Amino acid sequence: MLRALALLPLALAAFAAPAAAELRLLMVEQPGCAYCARWNADIAPIYPKTPEGQAAPLERVQLRGPYPEGIALGPRPVFTPTFILVQGDREAGRIEGYPGEDFFWGLLARMLTDTGEYEVEAVR
Repeated sequence: MLRALALLPLALAAFAAPAAAELRLLMVEQPGCAYCARWNADIAPIYPKTPEGQAAPLERVQLRGPYPEGIALGPRPVFTPTFILVQGDREAGRIEGYPGEDFFWGLLARMLTDTGEYEVEAVR
C-alpha cells in the first residue's frame, strides 16, 4: 500500500503534463524520380536508426496522393522528393528536393529543433 502511495505523485504528474505532439516525416515521391532513388540509396537504410528517424518516423506518400487525412498541409507538393514534417495534425516544415546528405540532415535537424520537441545532440 505504501509503495502505491509513493508512486501516486508520479502517476498524477504524467496525466497533468501536456502530451507532446507526435512528429512524422512525410516523403512525397513518384515513380521514376531520380532524386528519390538517390535519397533511398543514401538515407533510407539508416533513417529509422537515427535520432531524427526515431523522433519523426518516415511515412511515404505518392505525389498524386492519397495524402493522410486530418492533416493541415501547406501547398500541395509539386516536386519530388518533398519532405514534410508533420507535428500533430499540421505541417511544421518542408524540404523540397534532395541535393545530398549534408543538405538533408542539416535542414531536417533545423525543422525538428524548430518544433520545440527535439534537441540536436551532435552535428553530423
